[in-house]
Amino acid sequence: MLCQTTKSGIECGFMTKKGCGFNGGSCLAIIDKCEGCAKIVACESGQYCRVYPDPAAKWRTGKCPTATHIKIEVAETVQKINPLKASKRANKK
Repeated sequence: MLCQTTKSGIECGFMTKKGCGFNGGSCLAIIDKCEGCAKIVACESGQYCRVYPDPAAKWRTGKCPTATHIKIEVAETVQKINPLKASKRANKK
């Protein structure tokens, strides 16, 4: 349904016929860690996350799972070699 509280006119999963079903009755504004994300919606009352009604809760445990402005660095995995097997392979040659 379309939000009628903070994000007026934007599709919201928490909106019901009785009003906003989120804890507190309305979505919370974004925090400074959310700046630069593509999922931010600008409204008259402020900036809000399109996915989460409480963005600060997603940053408490680390990174937001849907943040588009954070690049995830993939560490190169080095294959561990068993020294016993390596010595046996070396002796075969």
